Amino acid sequence: MADEILQLENVCKSYNVGLANEIEVLHGIDLRVDSGEFVALIGPSGSGKSTLLNIVGLLDRPTSGRLLIKGQDIATLDDTDVTRLRGHTIGFVFQHHLLISAFTARENVMMPLLVDRGFSSDEIEHRANQLLAQVGLEKFGDNMAMNMSGGQQQRVAVARALAMNPDLVLADEPTGNLDSKSADAVFALMRQVNRASGTSFLLVTHNMPLAQRCDRIINVVDGRITFPS
Repeated sequence: MADEILQLENVCKSYNVGLANEIEVLHGIDLRVDSGEFVALIGPSGSGKSTLLNIVGLLDRPTSGRLLIKGQDIATLDDTDVTRLRGHTIGFVFQHHLLISAFTARENVMMPLLVDRGFSSDEIEHRANQLLAQVGLEKFGDNMAMNMSGGQQQRVAVARALAMNPDLVLADEPTGNLDSKSADAVFALMRQVNRASGTSFLLVTHNMPLAQRCDRIINVVDGRITFPS
């Protein structure tokens, strides 16, 4: 049986709790992602995908239900422990690469390691160079992020997401702003990382051809999972 990376059990999320305008956005979500899985999360705008991703990414807490990361019940952790767990377990790739435009590609990849402060300067630079090579940008480390193409910027963003060697990468429409060729290349890169390292991916996308290349597709409609496959 595969190791469980992520488990949601009857997770609900409400806003304005206790007020007259209280609204429940997620309704009884059950979801499991195992080590090495590459899972697509699809659904129309307003379906609750972003709320679900925020909870999975430990940026928000469920109103009820259980969220477990590598078997650890998040409800037992304080905010400091949750921040530490997120930093060491989860990587993020967004639709907008969110690179620091005035920094080089290498400096952007180094940022999570610098924030963690658990590595020497030599270790940080070596790790960044390794990751840039892994995403095919070993010759672009000194390039300013602002001077790179959209596809190259997303490759840097993927490298940055892998800096802390996470167990799970959450990719929120990572190809949404790219042309079809660049989108295919970025998806292929993430798939390559997934297969080579066993890193799990949860990919939010509106691109059905890409979703169909994932191991499973999970559909969210009106805050409910309507069919996992």
